[in-house]
Amino acid sequence: MDPYVLSTIWAIIIAFSIIMYVVLDGFVLGMGILFPFAPDEEARDVMMNTGAPIWDGNETWLVLAGTALLGAFPLVYTVILPALYIGVFLMVAGLIFRGVAFELRFKAHRSRPLWNVAFAGGSMVAAFAQGAVVGAYILGFETESSTFSGGPFDWLTPFTVMTGLGMMAGLALLGVTWVIMKTEGPVQEWAYRVAPRLLVGVLVVFAIVSLWTPYVDPEVWERWFSHIRVIWILPAMALFCAALLLWALRARRELIPFLATLGMFFFTYLGLLVSRWPYVVPPNYTLWDAAAAPESQLFLLIGTLFVLPIILGYTSWAYWVFRGKVRPGEGYH
Repeated sequence: MDPYVLSTIWAIIIAFSIIMYVVLDGFVLGMGILFPFAPDEEARDVMMNTGAPIWDGNETWLVLAGTALLGAFPLVYTVILPALYIGVFLMVAGLIFRGVAFELRFKAHRSRPLWNVAFAGGSMVAAFAQGAVVGAYILGFETESSTFSGGPFDWLTPFTVMTGLGMMAGLALLGVTWVIMKTEGPVQEWAYRVAPRLLVGVLVVFAIVSLWTPYVDPEVWERWFSHIRVIWILPAMALFCAALLLWALRARRELIPFLATLGMFFFTYLGLLVSRWPYVVPPNYTLWDAAAAPESQLFLLIGTLFVLPIILGYTSWAYWVFRGKVRPGEGYH
């Protein structure tokens, strides 16, 4: 198979895995971000129970994306991992705290407030780190002879802080729309009240980052403001989804707010990919520069094509089995 085709297929698989992780695990992180602002402890129980049966399966997509990057594009690990050691460590630490809190909070009594803090703090740290890593990717990496030549805190800049806060706001919006879909009564009413405020925050950050991004690299500016005007359909569709979300909240719909928020994430994600395609280690290395040997990519691709349907199958089955509303007193114990 042509090496260019192989690398493109792998890029699609990895991009798909990342967006699946973001949207599936994202609403659980979003509920964690909202945890301190929930009206009472019973509401926190209900919120956690909506994600408890499926949260750990969602992280399969993160594992798939990470291992696929290592196997298909080893140069990514050579450059990006040293550049983002601290950011990735913070993300993993946050996910660990979040995961442990899931298992121990319901079994705790006197220490339950501490596990509330662990769940909320872990979610906030993981979400911020993910957004900062995205911002660092947009900015690009300082390299020399195919290795990272920058400092350990190059990833932490005003721009990456903004993208980190943006990710927190976006995931909180995803989380609150999930709560709207999966709950009823006082918890759902609280979520309806919070969602419009979060939408305003997300749109403000979206505008700031969208206007800031073309200035971080002349090539990004050229891509967005020159001859490829058709890509403006992506932010336009994201804004359409935002308008649909606002209408659905006012109309007290339950499913549409979550789907509209997913649409916002999807079109924003496509905009990011378009801004940097085909650079996998910007600003110097394309997919094909970073690719493993075609034989290795083909060997791994055969196994992955067997694994992907299995992951999709059990993910879909888990969401189907645990469909429906979660009410106080029901769920994971």
